[in-house]
Amino acid sequence: MSVSVFAAATVANVACGFDALGFAIHEPGDEVIVRKSAQSGLRIVAITGDEGRLPLSVTKNTAGVSAQALLDETGYTGGIEMEIHKKMPLGSGLGSSSASSVAAVVAVNELIGSPFTRAELLRFATEGERAACGVPHADNVGPSLLGGFVLIRSYNPLEVVQLPVPDELWCSVIHPHVEILTEDARNVLRRRIRLEDAVVQWSNLGGLIAGLYQGDYQLIGRSLSDIIFEPTRSLLIPGFDMMKQAAMQAGALGCSISGSGPSVFALCRGEEIARAAADAMQHALTKAGLGSETYVSAINRQGPVIRNL
Repeated sequence: MSVSVFAAATVANVACGFDALGFAIHEPGDEVIVRKSAQSGLRIVAITGDEGRLPLSVTKNTAGVSAQALLDETGYTGGIEMEIHKKMPLGSGLGSSSASSVAAVVAVNELIGSPFTRAELLRFATEGERAACGVPHADNVGPSLLGGFVLIRSYNPLEVVQLPVPDELWCSVIHPHVEILTEDARNVLRRRIRLEDAVVQWSNLGGLIAGLYQGDYQLIGRSLSDIIFEPTRSLLIPGFDMMKQAAMQAGALGCSISGSGPSVFALCRGEEIARAAADAMQHALTKAGLGSETYVSAINRQGPVIRNL
């Protein structure tokens, strides 16, 4: 038997929610296929869509690290082969490594009889993030694994809160054809924050969460403001100001950087406005001489999709 799992892209930080908020969209995403093997141990036998950039070594690949962490805890000693099919751009700010890690742990868990619940898989998926950037961030793997909008309330111990999603909330994402390394995006962050800026930022975070609970789209829009990190990170993204202005003029509730960039997201009320915002952002970027892809999606509440092959 083989198990195929598709795990979707995510938008992390969500403006005012640095390292604490994230949500899932329906596309793009990554697929992982696992099957039992006569040869003992976990092996990654194929990776596609990565232009040869990702390692086959289980100890160096985020999906392999996450899956091995799960197997180590169960004591499973059988053989498993893994294929990773990258269907989203690397270094996009859309949680590419997280999607692979999530797909891997869900697939392996299913293959060996589902010893863990979906929520229990989160700690294994974060090990892939630790391997990728040194810190087990959960603002991408959390929503990719659980679906919907999530708040990372605590990392020690890890506690994730699933938030409500208003029915008409849609997202537009544009991925410019440039790559920003997470390490570079972290290096430009401010190390000292003025108290008055911190108050504004956490007030916006509270307002955004309240807007989600109340289904108050205008409150969501007013709260989608990052006055601490966006001003410096946006300097790494060509055409950012033009894209943001275009999205807002098209009727978006708010617009900011997805993860560490270069992708940019806009939250909108309804599919029509979301598509208009995506078109407007792409038109602005084209005028700046850059290519891009756009994705328009309702918030993905489903999480990973499992198929037994």
